[in-house]
Amino acid sequence: MASPEEQNALAASVTAAQSALDGIDPGQPLEALPLLRQAQEQVTRAIDEAMAAAVTTEGATIRTAGQLAGLTENAVGPRLGRTRMLAAYRSESGRVTAAGVERARYDLEEGRHRMTDQDEGPKPMRFRARRST
Repeated sequence: MASPEEQNALAASVTAAQSALDGIDPGQPLEALPLLRQAQEQVTRAIDEAMAAAVTTEGATIRTAGQLAGLTENAVGPRLGRTRMLAAYRSESGRVTAAGVERARYDLEEGRHRMTDQDEGPKPMRFRARRST
């Protein structure tokens, strides 16, 4: 069972994605694009938070969580490193490994789990135009 902190992070991302999608008028595709991008970012954040909860509180492996999310095992570690639940357990390269998950599980059981703000850590890569045209 996910902790209240995990549930709040996941619920906040889902709510933000729903809000962005509710603001879309399919008849206005140009205006829909920024809202669709916002919804996509929030869904990605929700997936990451759900994977973090699955590996820490439900005992899933990194590989299983990745498979359920449609990701390769190598893609999961950096994404877990951006979550509130596991950011404090990432390596210097920004990845959460199986050892980091084990440490987080142990700390959670002992009541010493370290949560961080979601805005800490590396942001997902995004396209940026070199010049405006």
